[in-house]
Amino acid sequence: MKHRIPGSRLAAALHFARRLLRDHAGNTFMIVAAALAPLLALVGGGIDMGRSYISETRLQQACDAGVLAARKALGSQVVTTGVVPGEVSVVGNRFFNVNFPSGAYGSTDRTFTMTLESDYSISGKASANVPTTIMRVFGETNVPVAVQCEAKLNFSNTDVMMVLDTTGSMNQTNPGDSQSKIAVLRQVVKDFHAQLEASKNPGVRIRYGFVPYSTNVNVGYLLKSSWMVDSWDYEGREAKDTKKTETVPKYTYTYTYMSGSKTAITPYAASTCPGDTATWQMIAYGSGSGYEVWDTKVNGIAYNCSHGDGGFNVSGTSYNNYVYRTLKQQNGTETKEVYKWQYGAVTEDVSSFKDANPDKPYKGGTIWVRMFGNPSPTPDYLSATFKGCIEERDTYQISDYSNVDLTKALDLDIDLVPDPNKPSTQWRPMLHEISFLRAWKPTGGSWSKKKVTTADDYMQASNYGVTMCPSPAHKLSEMTDSELSTYLNGLKAEGSTYHDIGMIWGGRLLSPTGIFASENADLNDTPTSRHLIFLTDGETAPLDLSYGTYGVEPLSERRWSPSSPYSLTQTVEKRFSFACDEVKKKNITVWVIGFGTQMTDMLKNCAGDGHWFQADDASQLGKAFDKIAKSMGDLRIIK
Repeated sequence: MKHRIPGSRLAAALHFARRLLRDHAGNTFMIVAAALAPLLALVGGGIDMGRSYISETRLQQACDAGVLAARKALGSQVVTTGVVPGEVSVVGNRFFNVNFPSGAYGSTDRTFTMTLESDYSISGKASANVPTTIMRVFGETNVPVAVQCEAKLNFSNTDVMMVLDTTGSMNQTNPGDSQSKIAVLRQVVKDFHAQLEASKNPGVRIRYGFVPYSTNVNVGYLLKSSWMVDSWDYEGREAKDTKKTETVPKYTYTYTYMSGSKTAITPYAASTCPGDTATWQMIAYGSGSGYEVWDTKVNGIAYNCSHGDGGFNVSGTSYNNYVYRTLKQQNGTETKEVYKWQYGAVTEDVSSFKDANPDKPYKGGTIWVRMFGNPSPTPDYLSATFKGCIEERDTYQISDYSNVDLTKALDLDIDLVPDPNKPSTQWRPMLHEISFLRAWKPTGGSWSKKKVTTADDYMQASNYGVTMCPSPAHKLSEMTDSELSTYLNGLKAEGSTYHDIGMIWGGRLLSPTGIFASENADLNDTPTSRHLIFLTDGETAPLDLSYGTYGVEPLSERRWSPSSPYSLTQTVEKRFSFACDEVKKKNITVWVIGFGTQMTDMLKNCAGDGHWFQADDASQLGKAFDKIAKSMGDLRIIK
């Protein structure tokens, strides 16, 4: 398209020039000759400058479009500063080319380059040569134009709570991946964090919280002592004297070091109590007349925690292929009273787990209860240690989830602050060692609501893998790369899939009006954007034999019983859906990711359109977090 001076002006100028050329009077011709060149330069310069201005404007628009598209495509990828990934570069160049095609406005030598900056913004430079028309007569054949642009993902004050499925299936590997699902998750979350931290402006607060969930959640050490009960009824057993005696073998125990090493870790202070990674494995066993002998191998770290100022004092022992031998040897006989076990609800005093200051965090500890050994000889005491998991407060078996009574379903009221004078509102410490599955043996059985007195050893939940305590939850806080890495590396995958308890506690730890209202308030009256990212790798899979957040469900019958109108799976899912709706009422954006599993209607409905993702492998999981990051931030041109 040719650019023209307005017709009337050009016609007048040409008419004037022709008149001057025909004028033979005096020095008119010389005057015309002298004036014509500057006049043409002035007119031609205006034409060519106008054309170059239009070209520069469109070039700027193309540059902006290119870096915006590239920054959007980058998402939360963590890559080397300065290097725009190939697939991102392709997207940026495509948008640039659409907005400023090759040869636009007759231009030549068009260039466009992009650079990834240290704050994960993408800067661009574009240039082109615009040919002249009239100015070509004066030796100016091109007008160079050049522009700069930069796109950045900005964040306001943001709280992100990640509710992560850490069940046993997370140890598996998705098809096409080389790492387990939990290893992939660790890396993707680290990348997500790195991008958000690099992209935030000075003065902006971004906090991260975590709720690993499986059969239950590990939140006990985050709670005030006044929020926990003084005593609680556990599905355990008591030794009952039969008023008889008998002569039984007397044993001594000898422990011998075999191989490997163990080292006391240097005590340190921490904001949370780390979960044990130590595992004990019997690797050899033998027996003979009057004795038993077995070898045990230990690997990992066994932690000990005590409350200190502002956190925990952590100590423990690190084991590296540590093997020791236990010799149980008969040493004569002794006369013992004959006992039987009475199985049923046993009230235990757990007040010693509370700090003397009711506003201080729950300190935990160990109590000794008489539930160990065979009924005869005399039962011994076993240790019951608080590991951080809790039993829920009062609730009821709901038949109509469209009309839930939150004055009764206290577990579903995510904002209710416990009243120290009302135990129904308080949480209870899980004690895995003293939970027994009444009338069940490893070979089978049936549930008994009534007390049972017998010499039989029914299944102890902790010994048969039907109770777990996942890695500790983490309250919202700003986290460095190192702090995040340490936390994520401590996640362990075990247990069954109970989605509801993960959603309930994710909401509790994120809500601005609940138990942590003062900590979760807006900063400096600046609104906070709140997001809950719920990730699971499987469908709901509760087990009625489990000792979990609601006790041993067929015995405790708090939220469910075998006679309930819904199955246990249906109960968990309906409570999950209700809890999800309660979370969203707090102006919290919920995102749901199915990692290596098909998204169910329950999960889709919880998230809503545009907020759920199905990720079949590591690449797709990374893209899901990319999209979440872009939605959380504000993508804009900054220059």
